[in-house]
Amino acid sequence: MADRVYIFDTTLRDGEQSPGCSMTVAEKLRMAAKLVELGVDILEAGFPIASQGDSEAVDAVAREFPWVSVAALARSNRGDILAAATSLKNARRPRIHTFIATSDIHLKHKLKKSRQQVLDEAVAAVRLAREYCDDVEFSAEDATRTDPDYLEQVSRAVVAAGARTVNLPDTVGFSIPEEYRALIARIVKALGDSAVVSVHCHDDLGLAVANSLAAIQGGARQIECTINGIGERAGNAALEEVVMALNTRRDLLPFETRIVTEHLFPCSQLLTSLITFGPQPNKAIVGENAFAHEAGIHQDGFLKERTTYEIMDPKSVGVPESKLVLGKHSGRHALAKRCEDLGMPLTKEQLDTVYHRFTELADRKKGLRNEEIIGLAREVVEETKQTGVTAS
Repeated sequence: MADRVYIFDTTLRDGEQSPGCSMTVAEKLRMAAKLVELGVDILEAGFPIASQGDSEAVDAVAREFPWVSVAALARSNRGDILAAATSLKNARRPRIHTFIATSDIHLKHKLKKSRQQVLDEAVAAVRLAREYCDDVEFSAEDATRTDPDYLEQVSRAVVAAGARTVNLPDTVGFSIPEEYRALIARIVKALGDSAVVSVHCHDDLGLAVANSLAAIQGGARQIECTINGIGERAGNAALEEVVMALNTRRDLLPFETRIVTEHLFPCSQLLTSLITFGPQPNKAIVGENAFAHEAGIHQDGFLKERTTYEIMDPKSVGVPESKLVLGKHSGRHALAKRCEDLGMPLTKEQLDTVYHRFTELADRKKGLRNEEIIGLAREVVEETKQTGVTAS
């Protein structure tokens, strides 16, 4: 059997705290319902100490979906952990997710603490969190810029203190896949079966998904990600991309998730309606153009056999169908198919005439609407009727 990879969704926490993505409690509940339907394993619902709204959102999600593992974020200090525990008091499957930075650059400039102080605070935080719930996750913030020996020391210590999951985030999107895989493999080997190793990758260099997949190959078994890849700065690893990479390349990535992929596009659409922006048109999996074809060569191949230019069936991710966009790069095959679909089948001669007029018009526009295409087709059909040539 393929190894199981757990999907930790942080759309409602890391995603929501980025510019333009803030959600009310009611909006978080709507989004949470869709994420539960999608099949995420852990739902990080907020950062309770940050605001009353975040605390209420964690409580509301835990009450509404009692069968789901609900996580609350907390820095490695008593106040944060107590706030997280309070927000999770009604959860049947609570997880306290506590973190502290471990890289020297953060210790020197942000925390102004020694390595030993940070180690002691991490251990104390995990022990305190374990007093309130059995499921505790520890994150070593900026793990990829942390001295590996020290990172291993911290990882071993927090597991000994009771952490079930150790998260090694690429907090600033600094790592590259092979480097990250090696780091993950080292900590996986050090911890053995005592804890799940998790990763949380940011996209500052456009490598969040690649790093997440490399981490799985290195032994990580939890991926922290968001819908549409929203999150701080350039965002997080996009849940839909990670999952569909695993589904599509099972030959090289023999891993399983419990994500119901048909809900990916609806989930993306709902998130877009709740925040101030959607994914860019060419965004993988859920972008407007992800299953759209305009180039004539591509359209011709697609019409002959879908898999010539599509490695996924759009329906597998909840997209109703592929789109043939008719513009100046389109070919006769796609134009003929569109005219036929619009109820205007053309002879070869008619198609040649329509195509010539179509390309002339398309050169001046970004694309032609169906009504413009059918107008051209009608015009040519009428002309051929007048000259005694009938459509086949």
